[in-house]
Amino acid sequence: MTEPIVRVERLTKVFRSYRREEGLRAALKSLVRRKSSEVAAVADVTFTIGRGEMVGYIGANGAGKSTTIKMLTGILTPTSGDVVGNGFVPWRDRTRYVATIGVVFGQRTQLWWDIAVVESFRLLKEIYGLSEAEYRERMALFDKVLGLGAYLHQPVRKLSLGERMRCDLAASLLHRPPLLFLDEPTIGLDIVAKANVREFLEEINRQEGTTVLLTTHDLADIETLCRRVIVIDHGKLLFDGALDELRDRILPITSIVFDVKRAPDARDLEWNGRPIREVGLHRYRLDLDRREAAPATAVKEIVNRFDVSDLKIEEPEIEAVVKRIYQEGIS
Repeated sequence: MTEPIVRVERLTKVFRSYRREEGLRAALKSLVRRKSSEVAAVADVTFTIGRGEMVGYIGANGAGKSTTIKMLTGILTPTSGDVVGNGFVPWRDRTRYVATIGVVFGQRTQLWWDIAVVESFRLLKEIYGLSEAEYRERMALFDKVLGLGAYLHQPVRKLSLGERMRCDLAASLLHRPPLLFLDEPTIGLDIVAKANVREFLEEINRQEGTTVLLTTHDLADIETLCRRVIVIDHGKLLFDGALDELRDRILPITSIVFDVKRAPDARDLEWNGRPIREVGLHRYRLDLDRREAAPATAVKEIVNRFDVSDLKIEEPEIEAVVKRIYQEGIS
């Protein structure tokens, strides 16, 4: 069996904070005896990621996503637990490890603010020890897929958010890292820019087998890029599996909406004990539990029973699934 590129075992990060009371007397007292509390940002999290996977890591604000990413990239040292990324322990082997990964934080840039974009790439070329031929090949790819050529000679500070994000993605992949961490890579981008970023990530994964761990609040990113999701809440792992499995577990209802040429007999407005409801002029809807019956079976019977002129199948949107998780958890 191939060794996973990321292995996380019982990962925990506890932060200690100090509380300061109001008033001068309380402030003076705190100089001698401070009240502290501990918060587990990540608690006993275990998972593995195989080579070439694109995995969505999702959770509400404060769930522990960014803390996990910072430990996986070597920025933070965990309180306990083990992480191995690409054969390295991130916080112990940081110098060698960072040469094998790419990282993009949506709110920050790794480019130099006041110099032209191409100069940042030239500096990164030297840092990563790329040959001129390797550098030119990569830049040609980035220009083809991301269209970087149009603003390579502009200072980073003059780029729009979408343009800067494309440059940051390219910079993180200049040295062909087998492992890429993305923390909110499409935050603040317009629809066109988001589509360009998603297409680029799909292309890199397909062509080079780049493994991607993606955290985002834009669930369209997850649906487009990831077949597997890991859900974390209050530092604890709630779910790790296929996106379709998560949907089936949380909202297992599929709706079949169909139009008919003539009104059906009232006796036909039921299927396996479930009502077929009228939702418009000559339009009807059947909601069924995918765990109890296959939608394809229901569709076949509907087409045979009714004079159908149009039909569509509606699955629950991932936004509704994740909202339910945030509100109620996973039982």
